[in-house]
Amino acid sequence: MTDETPRLYLITPPLADAAAFAPQLEAAMDAGDVASVLLRFATPDPAARKKIVRALAACVQSRGAALLVDGDAQLAIRADADGAHLRGLGEPFDDGLERLKPERIAGAGGLRTRDDAMTAGEDGVDYVMFGEPEPDGETAPLAETIERLDWWSQIFEVPCIGYAPAVADIDALCAAGADFVALGEAVWSDARGPAAAVAEAQGRLKARPAP
Repeated sequence: MTDETPRLYLITPPLADAAAFAPQLEAAMDAGDVASVLLRFATPDPAARKKIVRALAACVQSRGAALLVDGDAQLAIRADADGAHLRGLGEPFDDGLERLKPERIAGAGGLRTRDDAMTAGEDGVDYVMFGEPEPDGETAPLAETIERLDWWSQIFEVPCIGYAPAVADIDALCAAGADFVALGEAVWSDARGPAAAVAEAQGRLKARPAP
C-alpha cells in the first residue's frame, strides 16, 4: 500500500434497467472520490446489458472514474466500457484477459486461494479483489479478507481491493493495506441514501492512520 489515501470502488446492485438507478449512482459519485464503478446485471440479455452500460457511462466517466462490467470482456469492448472484472481462473479468465489487455482494465476477483491470487497477478491483471460478494450474495468473512489484504500488500505491487460489507469495515481494510475499498449494498441500502453512505466512507478513508 502506498502513502496515498485509498480510493472507493463502487459495486452496483444487479441491474435490469438503468433509468431508475441513475439518480442513486449520480448521488454516490458526487459524494466521494470514486475511482471505479462495477456494473452488475440482473438480465442475461446482451442487448439489455449493453443498453445499461451505455446509459450509465457518462455518469461515471465524466467524473473521471472507470466504468467496469462484471464478468464480460466482450461486452466491455462492444459498449465502450473501460474494462471488466473477471471472476476466478480458467479459460473464461484467460480469454477475457487476452481480449482486454492492454487497451482496457482487467481486474480479478473470485480468487479462492493465495495461489489463485498470485497466478492472476502474474498473468497481468490491473488489480485483485478480496472479499467480494458471490453471485448468491454471500461474502467472505471479514477476517479472511483482512488476512489476504495484509499478505498481498506486503509482497506484491499489483493494487489490491478489499470489499467492505459495512461502511465501518473500511477502517480495518485500510489498516490491512487496501489500495482501494469496494462498497456495494452498504451504499445502496443505506437508509440515509447513497450520498450519505459514500460521504461517511470518504471521511473514514481520509481519517485512516498513517502507515
